[in-house]
Amino acid sequence: MKTMTCKQLGGACEKIFEANTFEEIAEMSKKHGTEMFQKGDKAHLEAMTKMQELMKTPGAMNEWFENKRKAFNAFPDNP
Repeated sequence: MKTMTCKQLGGACEKIFEANTFEEIAEMSKKHGTEMFQKGDKAHLEAMTKMQELMKTPGAMNEWFENKRKAFNAFPDNP
């Protein structure tokens, strides 16, 4: 199991996510982002705007996603 924060995953806070795979942690981050969007959290809305800009460039989102996957894989397993 590995740990990453919302901020490490492109978000805006230090909320901690723990998962065995990158796909699991990405889903947790997505759910958290949806909750913050529904609450109108300004910092998270700004982070989402940056992500939307990234999506406008072909291939940029895939590259971003792969970089986050590599970061997840590089983190040591939790003790």
